[in-house]
Amino acid sequence: MTEAKLAPNLPDWMVQHANRYLSSGGTDGHMYKTTLPGRGEITTPALLLTTTGRKSGEKFIFPLYYGKDGDTYFVVASKGGAPEHPGWYRNILANPDVEVQVGTKKLKARARTATGEERARLWKKSLEFWPPYADYALKTEREIPVVVL
Repeated sequence: MTEAKLAPNLPDWMVQHANRYLSSGGTDGHMYKTTLPGRGEITTPALLLTTTGRKSGEKFIFPLYYGKDGDTYFVVASKGGAPEHPGWYRNILANPDVEVQVGTKKLKARARTATGEERARLWKKSLEFWPPYADYALKTEREIPVVVL
């Protein structure tokens, strides 16, 4: 099994965040704090999602904001409102078996895209932990996937 590595082409702030998360074993980086223009300071929970590359077969780590729904975690495939889905989402469509690190806890999971009422409910919950998702949805014509882990 290949060692997981940070996904290529991540923005600098995500690389710094993921490296802090990884080097601390999850004690630093689980709660991500940032200041956004017009929104002030936001603190949101973040996890590390490890997917298998759909082309390379390599393991890639992506830092993502998440929500909880009962005993499950969910993430949003927003890519900042870009017209195409993020690479990690395309990876899980090809292979839904993932690894997740939430703080210091590591687990294996199976990813699936929420649909219908479940997606609507989780989308609403996602706006509570990361309000900019609403702005991202306005920037794109695609329905932004909500992924249950």
